[in-house]
Amino acid sequence: MAGAGASGREKRATAARLKAALSGGGESGAAAAELQALLERALAPAAAPGGGEAAAAEALEWCRWLLSGGEPWEGFVQAVRAYDPATLCGLVWTANFVAYRCRTCGISPCMSLCAECFHQGEHAGHDYNMFRSQAGGACDCGDGNVMREAGFCKRHRMKSSSNVPCVPKDLLMMSELVLPQFIFSLIQYLREGYNEPALDLPSEKDFHKVLQMLEPHVSFLEDLTKMGGAMRSVLTQVLTNQQFYKDLSSGVGENACAKKSHEKYLIALKGSGLAFPEDKLACGMQEQASGTSTSAAQGLAGATATSGQGESSDEEDQDGSQGVGKRKRVKLSSSTKDQSIMDVLKHKYFLEELLFWTIKYEFPQKMVTFLLNMLPDQDYKIAFTKTFVQHYAFIMKTLKKSHESDTMSNRIVHISVQLFSNEELARQVTEECQLLDIMVTVLLYMMESCLIKSELQDEENSLHVVVNCGEALLKNNTYWPLVSDFINILSHQSVAKKFLEDHDLLVTWMNFVSFFQGMNLNKRELNEHVEFESQTYYAAFAAELEACAQPMWGLLSHCKVRETQEYTRNVVRYCLEALQDWFDAINFLDEPAPNQVTFHLPLHRYYAMFLSKAVKCQELDLDSILPDQEMLMKLMIHPLQIQASLSEIHSNMWVRNGLQIKGQAMTYVQSHFCNSMIDPDIYLLQVCASRLDPDYFISSVFERFKVVDLLTMASQHQNTVLDSEHERSMLEGALTFLVILLSLRLHLGMTDDEILRAEMVAQLCMNDRTHSSLLDLIPENPNPKSGIVPGSLSFESMLSAVADFKAPVFEPGGSMQQGMYTPKADIWDKEFDPVMVILRTVYRRDVQSAMDRYTAFLKQSGKFPGNPWPPYKKRTPLHPSYKGLMKLLHCKTLHIVLFTLLYKILMDHQNLSEHVLCMVLYLIELGLEDSPDQESDEEDSVGGHERCHDSWFPGSNLVSNMRHFINYVRVRVPETAPEVKREPPAGTSSDGLASSQNSGTAQVFSLVAERRKKFQEIINRNSSEASQVVRPKTSMKWSAPGATPQLTTAILEIKESILSLLIKLHHKLSGKQNSYYPPWFDDMEVLIQPEIPKYFHGDGMTAVERILLKAAVQSRLNKRIIEEICRKVTPPVPPKKISPAEKKTLDKEERRQKARERQQKLLAEFASRQKSFMETAMDVESPDADIAMEIATSEQHVSEAVYDCVICGQSGPSTEDRPTGLVVLLQASSVLGQCRNSTEPKKLPTSEEEQIYPGDTCAAIHDIRLTTLQQYFKDSSCLQAVSIGWEGGVYVQTCGHTLHIDCHKSYMESLRNDQVLQGFSVDKGEFTCPLCRQFANSVLPCYPGNNVERSLWQCHSNKSMQELIKEVEELQEQLGTFPVSISSETNLSKEMESVMKDIKSTTQKKYTDYSKTPGSPDNDFLFMYSVARTNLELELVHRGSNLCLGGASTAGKRSCLNQLFHVLAMHMRLYSIDSAYNPWRKLTQLMQDRNSQMNSEELPEVPVLYRDVSSLLLIQILTMPQPLRKEHFTCIVKVLFTLLYTQALAAFSVKCSAEDRMAWKNSGALKKNTCNGEKSWEALLSHVITELSKGKMFEERETEEIAMVIPSVWSPRSIDCYLQQFCLPFLRITCLLQHHLFGGDLPSCQEDEEFTVLANCLGLLPSSFQSSHQFSSASCLDWPVPAFNIISQWCLELASFADRHAEQVKALLIQEPKWDLPCLLQLPENYNTIFQYYHRKTCTVCTKVPKDPAVCLVCGTFVCLKGLCCKQQSYCECVLHSQNCGAGTGIFLLINASVIIIIRGHRFCLWGSVYLDAHGEEDRDLRRGKPLYICKERYKVLEQQWVSHTFDHINKRWGPHYNGL
Repeated sequence: MAGAGASGREKRATAARLKAALSGGGESGAAAAELQALLERALAPAAAPGGGEAAAAEALEWCRWLLSGGEPWEGFVQAVRAYDPATLCGLVWTANFVAYRCRTCGISPCMSLCAECFHQGEHAGHDYNMFRSQAGGACDCGDGNVMREAGFCKRHRMKSSSNVPCVPKDLLMMSELVLPQFIFSLIQYLREGYNEPALDLPSEKDFHKVLQMLEPHVSFLEDLTKMGGAMRSVLTQVLTNQQFYKDLSSGVGENACAKKSHEKYLIALKGSGLAFPEDKLACGMQEQASGTSTSAAQGLAGATATSGQGESSDEEDQDGSQGVGKRKRVKLSSSTKDQSIMDVLKHKYFLEELLFWTIKYEFPQKMVTFLLNMLPDQDYKIAFTKTFVQHYAFIMKTLKKSHESDTMSNRIVHISVQLFSNEELARQVTEECQLLDIMVTVLLYMMESCLIKSELQDEENSLHVVVNCGEALLKNNTYWPLVSDFINILSHQSVAKKFLEDHDLLVTWMNFVSFFQGMNLNKRELNEHVEFESQTYYAAFAAELEACAQPMWGLLSHCKVRETQEYTRNVVRYCLEALQDWFDAINFLDEPAPNQVTFHLPLHRYYAMFLSKAVKCQELDLDSILPDQEMLMKLMIHPLQIQASLSEIHSNMWVRNGLQIKGQAMTYVQSHFCNSMIDPDIYLLQVCASRLDPDYFISSVFERFKVVDLLTMASQHQNTVLDSEHERSMLEGALTFLVILLSLRLHLGMTDDEILRAEMVAQLCMNDRTHSSLLDLIPENPNPKSGIVPGSLSFESMLSAVADFKAPVFEPGGSMQQGMYTPKADIWDKEFDPVMVILRTVYRRDVQSAMDRYTAFLKQSGKFPGNPWPPYKKRTPLHPSYKGLMKLLHCKTLHIVLFTLLYKILMDHQNLSEHVLCMVLYLIELGLEDSPDQESDEEDSVGGHERCHDSWFPGSNLVSNMRHFINYVRVRVPETAPEVKREPPAGTSSDGLASSQNSGTAQVFSLVAERRKKFQEIINRNSSEASQVVRPKTSMKWSAPGATPQLTTAILEIKESILSLLIKLHHKLSGKQNSYYPPWFDDMEVLIQPEIPKYFHGDGMTAVERILLKAAVQSRLNKRIIEEICRKVTPPVPPKKISPAEKKTLDKEERRQKARERQQKLLAEFASRQKSFMETAMDVESPDADIAMEIATSEQHVSEAVYDCVICGQSGPSTEDRPTGLVVLLQASSVLGQCRNSTEPKKLPTSEEEQIYPGDTCAAIHDIRLTTLQQYFKDSSCLQAVSIGWEGGVYVQTCGHTLHIDCHKSYMESLRNDQVLQGFSVDKGEFTCPLCRQFANSVLPCYPGNNVERSLWQCHSNKSMQELIKEVEELQEQLGTFPVSISSETNLSKEMESVMKDIKSTTQKKYTDYSKTPGSPDNDFLFMYSVARTNLELELVHRGSNLCLGGASTAGKRSCLNQLFHVLAMHMRLYSIDSAYNPWRKLTQLMQDRNSQMNSEELPEVPVLYRDVSSLLLIQILTMPQPLRKEHFTCIVKVLFTLLYTQALAAFSVKCSAEDRMAWKNSGALKKNTCNGEKSWEALLSHVITELSKGKMFEERETEEIAMVIPSVWSPRSIDCYLQQFCLPFLRITCLLQHHLFGGDLPSCQEDEEFTVLANCLGLLPSSFQSSHQFSSASCLDWPVPAFNIISQWCLELASFADRHAEQVKALLIQEPKWDLPCLLQLPENYNTIFQYYHRKTCTVCTKVPKDPAVCLVCGTFVCLKGLCCKQQSYCECVLHSQNCGAGTGIFLLINASVIIIIRGHRFCLWGSVYLDAHGEEDRDLRRGKPLYICKERYKVLEQQWVSHTFDHINKRWGPHYNGL
């Protein structure tokens, strides 16, 4: 028998033999034993430590051969796959994988699909999104429990299980024998490798070692699972067979190794019990897992344990018959440590132990993936789920101790979400394995470890414990896997029902919730600021939301119908019990402790939400589930405390607690929390208010808000509990709270649609919103698994009903807007609800913003011109259960408060504001709208007299109380108050006298005893409070409350009723006497139909009018009284010195208005001032705005150009000694090189086929040409025959501002010393223009010029062409002459040198060195004139590559070509051109010695016809003394045009076919001798063809002939057209150059006449030219020497070259292709196309899939952003590519983020995204994963900025990238 180290062939033979033997049957017993022994040897854990890896590989090889029975492995895999009934996809992925979720198709909200299944399914038009997996997941395609079948992909749609053939027995026979051993060996490895970590050091290193060793084994198992269903079912059998496990792992056999490993296993089991004393829970779970069911017994320490607990070990298959003992309600006593109750984990099959080790090793990724890959097998799924539940408590214990809790949490959820999302499965384990019990107990156990004593209320005697939010468990959110699973299973109706029916569970759960009741208590700091601001509130809010609120919403979603009433009763009952326990535990009597607040009352909120649900959906009678009055009074205390504290926090009374307290107040109302926090609180208060005595409730409110003392008729008072600076804002807070309480209907009868509409309107009124932020801001059911998704249809349809979409736009500054939704007009008109806005604003400024927008709407629509007050909005009807709430509006206490406040406002008492008045009026109006129906016109006071109140008001109905006159009031005032002096009138009858106090008691008595005694008697004191940050300076005449002045009683004469006060207020607001005139005098109609639009919007006066009208409509008496009051001429309001404080509040509005107007004026002024220089700074094209120092145009009257220095402000000419310079930005640019000569735009490749080859770009073609020339011709002459700078050319741009160069130097010095972080690097010479802040990096000296001379140079002399040619030649000879000789170093020449250095260093060396001999002067020469060429060409590109538009240059203000020319010219003249080689001679003279060159050794010069004419032009101009005369310029142009024209003819001659050539040769020969032959292109063409034919020019090889033929027939018209097109580029460049050198405007023209217009502009057209007769391009020629001779001379050069290198002759002829404008790659319509192709694509350099892939939008190269893999000499790949592709400018699309980043040199910036979703929004980082579509306008802007090189100016946020991108 072969040894374990056998070779492959032997293994194969052995395997085949064994398989045959085992299937044959005869000797199968012996064969089985042999196999057993072989496996034991091959798979034994390697004894030798060194041989680990080799042994593992060997073992796996054995397994492969044995499994396949000696067949080749691949064949075996294929064979097994054939039997795969693949109905499920089940692909498992890990974190960061890109998956999809379709809400339309999902049944469970956790549903996810892999990309392949998603794209194969039909989801067009569905609500789907792409997401990056956080914790990992698996594809649900094909699983009907999780998603609807319509969404399955093509592969998983057919129910294919029916037609899959049965698996032949012998195929998998060996697997069934080999795999048990294999899995056992894996378990042995795990047992061996595990050591209990010592208490102090975690042994993660050992874990990793073991896991690394096992990697191949687990991978092998994973490969097996991927073979499909057949193999998976074999694995399932092996993993769940109890017999295998018993035989192999029990350690009974004689194998010593197995024994040892069994012992280690037992030790590990013990270790996972509660070996650590610090765990509070002595027993977690103990399960007896039988094959089918698990009976779980849980008890906390001290609970009565289950009956059959000790002897459970043998009762294996009793099907859970030992019923669970009675559990009593547990009070946690941490003292009992009962160690006898241990966790019992009994493993019966491999799967269980495998999971046990997976947990022990903290969920290694490979193991998790294997366990999940098995899930498509149904039997396995059930077995695994049970095993998982059995180990649940153990998992959570391990998690709590883990060091890597984050990773571990993710892996746990990765598994549990697959198991618990399936309702059927969840139901099964809930029934069989007590899943709910386990979860709730484990949750309790987790939280128990971090409980502390609650300090709420009675610190000493409190028995209540709460979680400590500072603990790691809460701070790091360690509990979330548990809670997430719990929420997940509660989303299944069957499970939730079980939970709601089980009373014990509910008790335990309420017990759990009470741990959070009152956590994170805040105590107000009264003395100094806290030293340390605790940030625990994040943890507290998260915990309440996740651990309490989300399960609550989960349960609520199953209580939607009548049949579920019972559940609600259960929850409410246990909730009230828990609350009662809580009140007892904190020792609560009736007053909350002062100066402390907790925002966390989950028990209150559970109670409130279940009440709301009961009334809304289950038709329960509210009173049947409400407690008694006393409990209601207790219930309202804490939520009311929170409301008052919110007001205190906003009044800055908690500033000493630091910013975090503001953070809590904001979080409490923030959109994700509000409907689990503030909404239930307010609802609970509404319920209490509707059932308690209204006078009691109102008095409690004002007392909580600490403003009782302010509510007095006296003009002065003292407040014992509140500083006067806070009074106003607290009063505002109290009134606003009452308004919200009385007008909010969220839980009081609004339908879901109405709620959604109200929320949406409130958010849109604050600000325009993007679709996603709106989704985010609208409070949805926060339980993500409840299946209520904000993206549902009602959201979209509601949005379109209330808002208009504003498409994304651009601002000229380059900032990009997103698509926004803005409210429709009639929403402002009818639905703007300030109450809802106030409730939902996190920042106070949002309320102001909503009011500003409302004001703007009213102004625009002409409804109201002034500053309106918040409009009053009619409320939806109340649900009948809550009718009692309206009693608040009809109680005397409130009426007294309203009366008092109206009086105080009228009398200008201090600390009242417009806001107070607004709220008072709102409350009155609410009361009028909701008055009891019968109102008897006779005033009969109902019932027994209440001693203290009759004196104020007779009844409790607001309508009748409004008209009640109050004559005298007795008040308690300080002795210093003015009221004391006044004597009461003699006839004071005591019945008209209302004492606002039970006589005798001082104003400072405690409300507690009173309130207890009799609710009604309490409020004989009145109250008020305070809200904005503006602190009114109070004129307090008395000292601080410490030294209380004596209070005395005074009696005030009032003689007012609410109605009379309102009318007087109207007069006060309008500032006119008798301003109120009852509208029904004119029109009785208003009484019948009171809803009059004119009263909808307006200010305080409108509000008063509206109220008076409503009062009159409701009662005839009121109407009569109003008329009477108006008839009496109102006595003037008593004149009174207004104290500064009131003056402040009164004038505030007026002053604000004035300030606003002032601001507008200033801004307008500022704007106009800015505009002038913005026009120079930005690309605002306004040709008329002339700049002071207009550089380019000639000004006749000024003798010398004058420049303003923007630093020192002086004006003057630029001189040799103190030169002025232009602020310029030099940047290398490859934009020109990106022009292509194909009209077909290039697309970004999105598949392997569409790759881009950059062979046809302008840069590539010029490069090839230069290389070819250098091969055959003399180097120095080659370098003058072309221009470089197509790639890496230097572009110079200016903002148009000038400065003295010495000023600039000191400016740079100051920048260098300035420590502020700038976005640029001063060391590299970068700065921003001191005036317009535009980015710049150099200064270009202005040449001292004299404008008078300039005009002289332009006048035309009548010299002949010949003379001018001579002069040009002479000027070129005297090189080096310059107004100032170079030797004398002036400042100017120094500056010119330094700027030249800057220009050179702007681009990389490779873009300047083209010569074969490095450092040759020819190189510099070439570089310099190419800079000029680059700038001219780029200006052409900016003009759209033609000059049809004419006019001054668009970049005219910013053009610095004139200055640049001087600098270049000065340097070019340092290089002399040897006169023998001067091309000017060759162009203007006939040479004699033609053959002298031929015999010389060296390479010939470049033939004239091969030279680039534009380059020649620049060389000629720049080597002449500056400034040049216009006549010389024209002369040069004329000469060069003859050469250009000849080149055009030669190019044409090559283009046409041989027949055409013959024809043209002959027809033209006839015209040769006519007088005008030199100006006829036919004659010239014929001559060129003739001359060229002398060489081998036209000798075609056959193949080439066919390629060159152009099918079109050439007509004379089309030939002339071709010649014109050939010459146009040169003419355009020349015209631009002329424009910059000599000024003068460019003419504009149509495209078809561009040639003639330009030719005319350049002086090429003969004077005799009339546009009427047929124009021929040749008429522009002006030959310096006889045409035919010079053409012959030029052609001869070519002919002689053709003799030697025939194949190159044609290639080198200048073909002027039509370059297209440079453009970026075309992007596909849908972003997904790009994403799917690139995000998995491997990088060509490092062959890995990059973490951050990016793609260059200029050339389509795929790069790794920030990837260290592709780093070269400290440059990361993107930076490197930006240098190679764009000479330092790179535009990259980041694939995973959909944004574009720009790299410019050493800086980079995020540009934004060109892909927007259907709502016009970006999706940076693809967080939302919605489908994105190209926004063409944005892409145009990006391209525009790239072409015009304005990235630096338009994008503001640049940062250094340190070569790390």
